[in-house]
Amino acid sequence: MKGSGVRGQGSVGVREEGRAAAPTPLTALENRHLLGIAELSAEEIRLILDTADAMKEIGERPIKKVPTLRGKTVVNLFFEASTRTRTSFEIAEKRLSADTLNIAASASSVVKGETLADTVRNLEAMAPDVIVMRHTSSGACHLLARICRARVVNAGDGTHEHPTQALLDAFTIRQHKGRIEGLKVAIVGDLLHSRVLRSNLLLLNKLGAHVVACAPPTLQPVGLARMGAKPTSSIDEAVHEADVVMMLRIQLERMHGHFFPSLREYYRLFALTPARVRRAKPDVIIMHPGPMNRGVEIDSDVADGPYSVILAQVANGVAVRMAVLYLLAGGSEGAG
Repeated sequence: MKGSGVRGQGSVGVREEGRAAAPTPLTALENRHLLGIAELSAEEIRLILDTADAMKEIGERPIKKVPTLRGKTVVNLFFEASTRTRTSFEIAEKRLSADTLNIAASASSVVKGETLADTVRNLEAMAPDVIVMRHTSSGACHLLARICRARVVNAGDGTHEHPTQALLDAFTIRQHKGRIEGLKVAIVGDLLHSRVLRSNLLLLNKLGAHVVACAPPTLQPVGLARMGAKPTSSIDEAVHEADVVMMLRIQLERMHGHFFPSLREYYRLFALTPARVRRAKPDVIIMHPGPMNRGVEIDSDVADGPYSVILAQVANGVAVRMAVLYLLAGGSEGAG
């Protein structure tokens, strides 16, 4: 297919026919899956981001499709509600010409009592190349990787990690700031229950950012400083001179007990308002992984304001997930 090649900063290429041309794939990792940021080196993270640069260009073409993963089968196995992550993975797979199968827990035999292991073994019998899974239990994707031959991509497991979200966040920061090293990044919100926090802390520290994490003391995980962030319970301190402010939603569905007096009180003390944005640097960017609770952790004037890159994050999620799938499946043995 002429004109359908992919080029990624000299590190990745796809011939016009869609065959892999001497890629430097993620399969060079000891772990052949993408289960978390913890297993990636800074160089491998940069490889994914560089590849995503090339993938983003595909989304700007009149025909947004390349034959890179033609003949590959990707199963999207989601045991937890998702809009942005599931949809962007599906779009990424279709743009790479993969055959896709979407399975939601409510439509699977899990509702009849089938275990995760049995579900996966039955899927394995159909010989998929990649399984993308989101699960409510931390570590579920690691279990999956131990018992199946297909490559596994973690689309979020419990409160553990959400690696592709951290990668798309880094891609968005680099796109708007030109770098990540040396930036002050403030992460504010429900830190205790956030897998986005954990993946971002790992990634941002590996790429040299300075992270300040802010939440009420009841929503700060133990050992936050050891995780690579300066902890604070003052949002004014967190956003002061920040280059990037990343807001996280209150995850009421994971809370068992009372962590703060009321949503109104939380908004008063911890929401990102226009007045608080003015404490950050003049060229600050505002991020949010979604879904947003407007009027709780973020004011609508901020979410829709000139510093917001929230919709850019959504758009970049497709390019980053295309890069991950290409590097896992496109560079695999016998690809093309």
